[in-house]
Amino acid sequence: MSLSRNKRISSSSTVRSSGGSRRLSSFIPAQGGFSGASLSSSSLYAGTNGHHQGLGASLTSLSVNKSLLAPLNLEIDPNLSMSRAHEKEQIKSLNNRFASFIDKVRFLEQQNKMLETKLELLQGQGVTRSNVEPLFEAYMAGLRRQMDLVNNDKTKLDGELRNMQGLVEDYKHKYEEEINKRNNLENDFVILKKDVDSAYLVKADLEDKVGALTDEINFLRNIYEEELRELAGSIKDTSVVVQMDNSRSLNMEQIVAEVKAQYEEIAARSREEAEAWYKNKFDQMSVQASQFGDELRIVKGEVAEVNRLISRLQSEIEAVKAQRAGLENQLAEAEERGEMAVKEAKARTRDLEDALQRAKQDMARQLREYQDLMNLKLALDIEIATYRKLLEGEEDRLGQQSILNIQAISNYSPKSTNGYHSNSSSSSSPAPKLLIKTIETRDNSRYSTL
Repeated sequence: MSLSRNKRISSSSTVRSSGGSRRLSSFIPAQGGFSGASLSSSSLYAGTNGHHQGLGASLTSLSVNKSLLAPLNLEIDPNLSMSRAHEKEQIKSLNNRFASFIDKVRFLEQQNKMLETKLELLQGQGVTRSNVEPLFEAYMAGLRRQMDLVNNDKTKLDGELRNMQGLVEDYKHKYEEEINKRNNLENDFVILKKDVDSAYLVKADLEDKVGALTDEINFLRNIYEEELRELAGSIKDTSVVVQMDNSRSLNMEQIVAEVKAQYEEIAARSREEAEAWYKNKFDQMSVQASQFGDELRIVKGEVAEVNRLISRLQSEIEAVKAQRAGLENQLAEAEERGEMAVKEAKARTRDLEDALQRAKQDMARQLREYQDLMNLKLALDIEIATYRKLLEGEEDRLGQQSILNIQAISNYSPKSTNGYHSNSSSSSSPAPKLLIKTIETRDNSRYSTL
């Protein structure tokens, strides 16, 4: 803040005459911040030829030049009260501003103390955070160890999974081999079944043939017996006259017996041969049927064993698949837990870094604010000191002005102006010199002296 440039310079002039003196005061306005112009560039000469009626007898008559004394006229000046009122208003405003500056300084001092307290707290918190960092590092190290354990478990589970996959592949190959064997055995079983069916059909055909031959043999036997009976009856009832040579006698019974014996022998041999052939064929078919039955039972047993093995392998495959699914789920859960732990650790790390960065930024901002406040306080201290000096100079000036005004009023008489003579040529004595000086102080205030 700066004072108003429109100040009034207090100047005092003393009019000396023979045997007496009188002190006058006037206010001369200065424009543009105390210009260096004096009241007069040359000495002022005033002659007195008039007579002051109110003074003592020691005073002689003075002749006064009214043109020179016009600025020193102490009659009621309309600008005087305005200037004094303006100065009072300025002093009041300066006092109010000074009081507001004092309040502001107190407030800034309180803010300074608060900021110092916050700075100490933040510094203490910074030390605490430095103690938290090892704990955070230990926590991160624990998480890393957990990640290593999870990775080791993952590696182990991967190895077990590969082993299980190898076992599954082996069982799969065995299962495929058993399936191929089963298919081959089923094909063999179908072929053997066809052979058995064909053998059974052959057996049935042979049995039918044996039955037909047996029936035919029985029929031929019956026919042969019937022919024999008929032949015997015809021989018995028939009288045969045969002229024979007497030299040779025929025994017909013996011949018939021989023929019969021959036929019986032929029939028996044929029957035996047929029975032997049919028996042999039946035995062969029975042996083949028993062999086929044994092979069929063996094949059925092998098929049942293969089915049991297939069922067992399928159950083992299902168990291995379930175990594999469980291991995969455990591995996925372990990976998810590890990823979640890593994400949480990274998030906490980011949060702590952000909090640390914000704390550093807050500390830097508060330090900047503290520095700005200190600079503002210093500027305010300088400004307060400047205003104090200005106020002291103004008070000194006002004190001197009041003294000069009192002296001027005490020596002033309203009748003095009426006692002056306008005729300056009637003065016989030389007029005294009036020298007005303008003095500029260090606080940029100027005053003039006579």
